Amino acid sequence: MTVVTPVVKPVSQMQLAPGSAITIPNVSWQEFESILQELGEKRSARIAYSKNTLEIMVPLPEHEKPKELISDFVKTLLKATGKKYEPFGSTTFKKEETAGVEPDACFYIQNYQYMIGRRRQQPDDPPPDLAIETDVTSKTTLEAYQAIGVPEVWVYDSGKFTIYLLSQGIYLKSDTSPHFENIPLTQIIPALVERAWQVGNVQALEEFEIQITNDQ
Repeated sequence: MTVVTPVVKPVSQMQLAPGSAITIPNVSWQEFESILQELGEKRSARIAYSKNTLEIMVPLPEHEKPKELISDFVKTLLKATGKKYEPFGSTTFKKEETAGVEPDACFYIQNYQYMIGRRRQQPDDPPPDLAIETDVTSKTTLEAYQAIGVPEVWVYDSGKFTIYLLSQGIYLKSDTSPHFENIPLTQIIPALVERAWQVGNVQALEEFEIQITNDQ
């Protein structure tokens, strides 16, 4: 009888091309923590973990450009509306034994003062007030955000922009953001991204800033 010995290779040795994504089922929390430690912080790959399933994705420029644009757009809006914030980029957020996720960008707005000077997350830290995801090669794992308790998630996917608000433990679609009331984000952001592909991120944002100034 032939005995088949499984081949075990470190996840860090996997060579994923930009734009590719893999899904690994039946990953325990301890295995997830070990994989995070193995991959380290200086990496291009993003992870999402929920319901014992781990996804690893390597973004394309098609993913990165809108991500940076929407993140800068949020900073512009926060400044224009006089709101202070702390950006936490793609920090890994976790709920013990349940979920882990790395947003494309995220912001502490209501809780910004609490997070000033924070170099490492603490167990009692609140989740970010706003998380941003750009979907190109993979789809946002809302279940992970739900488990962690992120109040608001923005998802930009192929020209469509959706706002999700957490209500009684589930995400509901919304036409507006509580942080930017009376601003038609579902119309502005797709148009802004499309404009950026034509003239570049910097000019698209400059045009938006001029529009805000004129509207005030």
